[in-house]
Amino acid sequence: MPALPDDLIAERLAALPDWDRVGDELVKRFEFRTFPEAIAFVGRVAVEAEAANHHPDLDIRYNRVRVALTTHDEGGISDKDFALAEAIERVRED
Repeated sequence: MPALPDDLIAERLAALPDWDRVGDELVKRFEFRTFPEAIAFVGRVAVEAEAANHHPDLDIRYNRVRVALTTHDEGGISDKDFALAEAIERVRED
């Protein structure tokens, strides 16, 4: 799945609240009330990532989780990243 052009990335990012482009990554920071809630969220993200065979970089800092998505094989942001970002938005709402 090839990396997407900049204009398409910007267009698709507009539909993902609070996600940003940082270099060749889609990035969002999530904040929870407690550490266990943050870890539970990471577990739900892991299930989605494994199902998609596309694994984000996750940084957990107590009740905050930073998610970064990129398609390393393609050297940039691809449809796989947007699909997983959308799935992560759905599990955030759970």
